[in-house]
Amino acid sequence: MINNEARKSEAKAWFEALRDRICNAFELIEEEFAKGASGDLMPGRFERNAWTRKAKNDDPDSGPGGGGVMSVLRGNVFEKVGVNVSTVYGEFSDSFRGQVPGTKDDPTFWASGISLVAHMCNPHVPAVHMNTRHIVTSKAWFGGGADLTPMFPENHHDDGVRFHSALKAACDRANPDYYKRYKEWCDEYFFLPHRDEPRGLGGIFFDGLDSGEWKADFAFVRDVGEVFLEIYAHIVRGQMNREWTDEERERQLIRRGRYVEFNLLHDRGTKFGLMTGGNTEAILMSMPPAVKWP
Repeated sequence: MINNEARKSEAKAWFEALRDRICNAFELIEEEFAKGASGDLMPGRFERNAWTRKAKNDDPDSGPGGGGVMSVLRGNVFEKVGVNVSTVYGEFSDSFRGQVPGTKDDPTFWASGISLVAHMCNPHVPAVHMNTRHIVTSKAWFGGGADLTPMFPENHHDDGVRFHSALKAACDRANPDYYKRYKEWCDEYFFLPHRDEPRGLGGIFFDGLDSGEWKADFAFVRDVGEVFLEIYAHIVRGQMNREWTDEERERQLIRRGRYVEFNLLHDRGTKFGLMTGGNTEAILMSMPPAVKWP
């Protein structure tokens, strides 16, 4: 007999543990940069804020619940990086019911996941997004992915190759068909149709992952988190000490506008969070701290 409660607890614990490791790794990068810089820099530190999901009509007995923790760092390498974990449960509204697998006849759900978006001070350090999640309705599945968004894609071929190679290795360890499928899915998903252009250099994107082997699926999701942390930290260290110009900063701010456009117009996670009563600030954590449109 499937013990969904044990699986939920295991998945939630992993997302929280991965969050802690990522935060520690990014703070270490901030320390390394501050030590190597001229002047007296204070390395950035994460600030954590817990939030609780409001029950329907503010009635604690109405069922919906859960919450999460926002972890946000504003520093000298990371202009703004958020690493959020949330676990929410309840019932989908009538307007959302049926749009998620397994909710046509039963609107109850449980969802837990980690979501990360990093916007960098140095225009030569690519922005990045990563998330993995576990959702349980009358069905259960995993989803997630990671994608790299350099401000100057033409100059970041090697970073793109390293990023994709790391994700491909994780995919290949789970299933030799995953990388091709999930890379194409990412390319299709992270695309701005109103501009006819991709958001960045891509990565992988997957949803509805339920192979029938929960442990294998969960192992793949953990592997995605592991390789993401290793390769992105490597990319940041390789670029963070490069000099940049005011013109390059201007281009960075304009490129960030594409990020805003995608997340507000097309991102499924944004829509899911808002329609399930999530914390608005946590959902919109992905927004860059400064942005321009030409």
